[in-house]
Amino acid sequence: VFTSRDYTALVRSYGLRQEFITPHCPQQNGMVERVIRTLKEQCVHRHRFETLQHASRAIADWIQFYNHRRPHQALKMKTPAEAFALAA
Repeated sequence: VFTSRDYTALVRSYGLRQEFITPHCPQQNGMVERVIRTLKEQCVHRHRFETLQHASRAIADWIQFYNHRRPHQALKMKTPAEAFALAA
């Protein structure tokens, strides 16, 4: 799905490397599946979106909250932004 040249170039521009899983095997991608589940539980299922723009804004706000204000147990109660800054 995410194999276009533009997407691949964007991923590489961030210094990231794409990994592909076997189709229909979400257990190979547990961390991403968990983030998507949390997004649905804490954001998507709690709103009734009137427009695509409304949904996009609410999801963008939630991602900002998730990465910069919400402490994570797996990160010793740091936010992802704090953990990333400490690792740099």
